[in-house]
Amino acid sequence: MHCPVCNNRETSVVDTRPAEDGLAIRRRRECDRCHYRFSTFEEIELLDIFVVKEDGSRESYTREKMERGIVRSLTKRAYTKEQFHRLVHAVERDIQKKKNREVASKVIGEIVMKHLRTFDTVGYIRFASVYRDFKDVKTFERELKKLVKK
Repeated sequence: MHCPVCNNRETSVVDTRPAEDGLAIRRRRECDRCHYRFSTFEEIELLDIFVVKEDGSRESYTREKMERGIVRSLTKRAYTKEQFHRLVHAVERDIQKKKNREVASKVIGEIVMKHLRTFDTVGYIRFASVYRDFKDVKTFERELKKLVKK
């Protein structure tokens, strides 16, 4: 780990503890040269998972792509960075539970919708309308009725 001030490669870990959400490790470090202290976070990363698209093509899973879709659905909605971080982790945990190297994009979309439904109903409807490709108001209405029943 490089010091953000002097770019020295030699740093020492002063303290290690779980992050507030328990999904990452927070490390307090000190530069061996200039003694500047800074924090780093270590979290689980989904590696070697391929997303199988509807057309059969495959691409590596990228958290950023999933996050962009969720952020679009939550535009102008109130949530904290921490809440969003927990949402993303919950989605990724469910993907990991599949224990497959290949996961269909439809499966990921369903997992995202499951978590968005409880996170923010407006965000859920926005995501579902794009993901499920609502063609008309009737389809939209049916989805809203399902949401109201729950």
